[in-house]
Amino acid sequence: MQKKLYRSVIDKKLCGVCGGLGDYFEIDSTLVRLLWVILAFISCGAALLGYLICAIIVPSQPQSIEQPPYTQEQQEPQEP
Repeated sequence: MQKKLYRSVIDKKLCGVCGGLGDYFEIDSTLVRLLWVILAFISCGAALLGYLICAIIVPSQPQSIEQPPYTQEQQEPQEP
């Protein structure tokens, strides 16, 4: 099966770009976010333009694709 890049629906803070990149490269999305912020400072904000372009071009993750398992923080609270 061919691997495709999608914006994450579950692991997102703004648009899901970093979460999707983390899923695609099988690394922690927090590291991707940290690298993106460092790159934004080094490039005087050019990385922000790249993020916006990715948010527009990269498609959102379809519901039919298997989602990664929820972590404890992401689980919805259960009613008593």
